[in-house]
Amino acid sequence: MRSESWRLSIAALAKAIETLEVSRSVPEGLPGRDAPEDWGAIGEVLGEVAERLKGELPYGDACYAGQMLKPPAIIAQLAYQLAMTINPNNHALDGGLASSQMEKEAIVELSAMVGWHGSQENRTLGHLTGGGTMANLEALWVAGKERPGGTILASSQAHYTHQRIAAVLQLPCEPIPVDAVGRIDLQALQQRLRRGDVGTVVATLGTTGLGAVDPLDQIADWKQQFSFRLHVDAAYGGYFKLIEEELPEATRRAFQALSRADSVVIDPHKHGLQPYGCGSVLFQDARVGKYYQHDSPYTYFSSDALHLGEISLECSRPGAAAVALWATLKQFPLQPGGLMAEQLRSCRQAAVELHQRLARAGDWWAPWSPMLDIVVWAPREKTVSESSARARQIFVESARRGLHVALLEVPKGILEQLDCPMKIDQDRLTCLRSVLMKPTHRAAVPWIDTTLRQAWQATIR
Repeated sequence: MRSESWRLSIAALAKAIETLEVSRSVPEGLPGRDAPEDWGAIGEVLGEVAERLKGELPYGDACYAGQMLKPPAIIAQLAYQLAMTINPNNHALDGGLASSQMEKEAIVELSAMVGWHGSQENRTLGHLTGGGTMANLEALWVAGKERPGGTILASSQAHYTHQRIAAVLQLPCEPIPVDAVGRIDLQALQQRLRRGDVGTVVATLGTTGLGAVDPLDQIADWKQQFSFRLHVDAAYGGYFKLIEEELPEATRRAFQALSRADSVVIDPHKHGLQPYGCGSVLFQDARVGKYYQHDSPYTYFSSDALHLGEISLECSRPGAAAVALWATLKQFPLQPGGLMAEQLRSCRQAAVELHQRLARAGDWWAPWSPMLDIVVWAPREKTVSESSARARQIFVESARRGLHVALLEVPKGILEQLDCPMKIDQDRLTCLRSVLMKPTHRAAVPWIDTTLRQAWQATIR
């Protein structure tokens, strides 16, 4: 049972805390750091917390197959809690001596997965962030410094925060249409590049909606010709680099070109088994660190070495997040064939199997073969409006049966490029969507398929 696993985990944590306490250098005679705790009150409050949390959906279980929510690894949770007994701040070495070094080592490993080899000090640059939004902000901020005033181009299916970030940075940003499977349209992109004025192209490896992977290899071929900076938003899909050989051909070519990017964003709190929030921004050329230079003599005094506050727009950042990621990388190394890769493989196989089941069934329309582990489909009806209404009903009926999926609005522009079996009578089709990002989803696929059928039947009675 899960409670037994946690009892063992807490025992391991207690032993680690004891080891840490023994090493703590505190002069004798000083009062203890902690005031006496009222354990009865703590237990009472925790009981109330547990009652309140009963209202949450079962995000960590296989029956939740909706949004991008994945439980962190036990090692990540325990390492985070262990570090929280000190609560280091990785804004400066003064606040996180050990945790800052662990963050640098973790960044080297993420950079190596991207394809940028070499030490943190002499080649790449990067750090952890609170999430993908902040990571993309930093990447586009640097891009704006490198290409002042240049227009940012991203697909119409890219994350909405790119438009917001561009507004914050006061840089022009234009959406580029997508093809039938949700990837940036290369012909439209090339036409826009020829008009000039482009400073940065954002390629997405794993869009939030359809899970589409932009043709990064072909975009990278135009970098020199059109002199733009190439940023890759791989917040969701970055870890699939570990199993690129098992991905569809076009998707594989995109991941093989990842090292040609100028900057990359990857969120360890998605497929990297980390608690929220833990994003990362990586730069291939460490010289962009010059844009971060500033003077803050009241915080930096313990070392002349490069510290993370000098290469981050964020100030206070939890050292515990770095410790948790570092520990996870020890148990789940970023190696093809390793435990992390095996988890991704299971997620990918679950998505492929579910899509095949849905595509074979006459009641569903599933034209988007998953590029990663996101599956999107719609009920077959006479019209798009009828299908959308049915999808919303199935969404509710599935939840009543314990299966939690998500909804996605697919725009008319994509539908018109497909052989849509339904009359397109409105601007968007409401589809059902599942993110099968837990390894346990693979064994749950037959149950998911059966439950969806039952939910369908319930809507036509």
